[in-house]
Amino acid sequence: MSSALTDVQKKQIQQVEELLFSGPEKEGFVKDLFFGKFRSESIIPFPELPEANRLRGQQMVDQTKTFCREQIDPVDIDVNARIPDSVVKGLGDLGVLGMTIQPQYGGQGFSQTNYCRVMEIIGGHCASTAVFVNAHHSIGLRGLELFGTEEQKREWMKPLAGGDKLAAFALTEPLAGSDAANVRTRAEPTEDGKGFRITGEKRWITNGGIADVITLMARTPDEAEPDGKITAFLVTPDMPGFKVIEARMEKCGIRGTATGRMEFHDMYVPRENILGPMGKGLRVALTVLDYGRTTFGACCTGAAKFCLERMVYRANHRRQFTKTLGEFQLVQDKIAQAAADIYAMESATYHTAALIDSGADDYMVETAMLKVFASDQLWRITNDCLQIWGGKGFFTDQPFERMMRDARLNQIGEGANDVLRCFIAAVGIRHVGRDMEAITRNPLTVYKMLRTRPKIPIKHEHMRFHARNLGKQIAKFSWAVEVALIKHREAVIDQQYIQARLGDVATELYMSSCVYSRLTALLVNGTIPEPDKQRDLTTGMLYLRSAHMRNQRRLEELKTNLDDESVEVAAAWLADSFDENWVLKGDDSDV
Repeated sequence: MSSALTDVQKKQIQQVEELLFSGPEKEGFVKDLFFGKFRSESIIPFPELPEANRLRGQQMVDQTKTFCREQIDPVDIDVNARIPDSVVKGLGDLGVLGMTIQPQYGGQGFSQTNYCRVMEIIGGHCASTAVFVNAHHSIGLRGLELFGTEEQKREWMKPLAGGDKLAAFALTEPLAGSDAANVRTRAEPTEDGKGFRITGEKRWITNGGIADVITLMARTPDEAEPDGKITAFLVTPDMPGFKVIEARMEKCGIRGTATGRMEFHDMYVPRENILGPMGKGLRVALTVLDYGRTTFGACCTGAAKFCLERMVYRANHRRQFTKTLGEFQLVQDKIAQAAADIYAMESATYHTAALIDSGADDYMVETAMLKVFASDQLWRITNDCLQIWGGKGFFTDQPFERMMRDARLNQIGEGANDVLRCFIAAVGIRHVGRDMEAITRNPLTVYKMLRTRPKIPIKHEHMRFHARNLGKQIAKFSWAVEVALIKHREAVIDQQYIQARLGDVATELYMSSCVYSRLTALLVNGTIPEPDKQRDLTTGMLYLRSAHMRNQRRLEELKTNLDDESVEVAAAWLADSFDENWVLKGDDSDV
């Protein structure tokens, strides 16, 4: 393809190619969606845990429910902006803080699926505690497990897995949030080559000011890159030059977590504390975020289920105009949509967790899709729950205002949702673009660009209609991707309206595929009571119809939209100058 890109954009693409696509080409379900294919063997049958693993996991789920009910007070944690030490110790004793770590390193050896089952319980009880566990285990401890040397694991893993010490993951800086590659913290090698001197700042780091071991991202010199490449280091707060500026930054929600701000002044770190390959820190970061985003999905699912239960309770017990709220259609709509989207969240969470457990080559896009969808739906479900509770839900004697404050961060943390929408589209488009480029070099093979409707396996007659709808929409989506590439070529990377729509269509196609697979398994399961089966079946089918309609609208908006008008209006307002005094209060270093 020809290029209309700037030198900066070309360099950014080169860096992304090196980071995400080096090594052998990887296959995946979502990647094939962009080609108009349905990789049935990757999605059907819906994954199930072996009976022994399921029962062991259920025991842990039951113990966690009891611990949450008896030991974790979410109101107290929110009001006092602190998770009690007794809760941290209790989670460690229970085995949650090292749940997936292998026993030889002090962990419990559970699967990612069982870990998600436990995190769903914690997420439905206390968001602060869930974020604390996720930061410690999913992105703090996981990096050490996946990339650590035997010496590093022997030194730190057991106390971390047992909760005697806490872990954190430090990437975010004033100029590096969603733009992870913009890390400015630098690590300069010492003259003797035995270590590095690190100088810089990290902020908004969960557990950062209280952690005993921190995975720290810093730039190290590289001959091929004038600005250096990002390397991961294991650092501890007792290293000279490590300074906690704020251990507990005040914030809107998840107030119980210790969100820290740290500075490093000529901090010496020995070379043996490098985590993973030199210059491959972003690879470490992206890998652990895959795990964190999966448990994100589980936590959001747990919180959404809590809201649904309270919506149903309120609708059945509150009377207005001589009727219960549940007799009003607009209330019914909120409950039905919440139930349908929760079914999709749950389906995608456990399919994605099973991908990790299976040792699949690549699930980077699937975890991003899960994170975006689950956090977006939880925000809407929490809002609808408060609406059904009305004025009573607005007061602090009910949990809903706290849950709204807690839920809002989910759309920002571990990759802002708008950035991830474009990321999802960009990764899928990249593969199609490479394929089209090869085809156009040989006109005799242009027929390969013609996509036919993929065949969706039909295991039960009830699913025939949904199989046809899903297949037709996958084909339309693939064609829309090709049209965008033909029209914009490489410059499509600047078309965020297009990327966001394509990313959302792809996300709902993945969610729908997970739901389709789960419903197929449900229909042939003879052990589920018939009333429960029918309720789940109608719930899942409502999601499939709703997702199909939403995607129809998105695909139509690729052709008919107000994008140009929106850009024009935004430009007019951005050209105006407003009073900036209000931004000067506090830290304005990133304004």
